[in-house]
Amino acid sequence: MRRINWRIINGGVFLIVLAVVFFFIMSSNVSISTDPQEMMRLAGQISGGAIGVSVVMIIIWLIGKKA
Repeated sequence: MRRINWRIINGGVFLIVLAVVFFFIMSSNVSISTDPQEMMRLAGQISGGAIGVSVVMIIIWLIGKKA
């Protein structure tokens, strides 16, 4: 049987939530930006990267270690 490391999984979920909140905060600031298209592109890339890293963390640690 394999043991699942719940701390890593919870950290990954927290990182996903943080990335989504960051994206929505940045999208609310678009109206004051001088280049809104570039700002949204950058916010999307950062959020997507953070979500990608956290999904990989969750998948790897769901596999678990041998007990």
